[in-house]
Amino acid sequence: MANSKRQLFLKRRLRVRNKLRKMNAGRVRLSVHRSNKNISVQLIDDVQGKTLAAASSLEKALGVVGKNNVEAAAKVGAAIAERAKQAGVEECYFDRGGFLYHGKVKALADAAREGGLKF
Repeated sequence: MANSKRQLFLKRRLRVRNKLRKMNAGRVRLSVHRSNKNISVQLIDDVQGKTLAAASSLEKALGVVGKNNVEAAAKVGAAIAERAKQAGVEECYFDRGGFLYHGKVKALADAAREGGLKF
């Protein structure tokens, strides 16, 4: 029987996260979440279990409230790169979760790279 979209998403998310954990032990994780209306990203230290920095399209300072497009994702990516520098993070690994590396997720990653983050 065919799996539902949600089940496929959850399987993909677990597969991606488990592979990343094996390869990048001790590094900070850049976790992306995308919904139909917004996109958000967090820098998470899994060793301490703390969020070091976060950015979202819900923030009024970014000027993209209510927009969920490639331009909004790029602004969020630039914002997280700036906040990562303030938190003292230069290297991290990119956790796309179950989302495909295409469109908004790719735009966010490219903007974060241009801002100085290394994946």
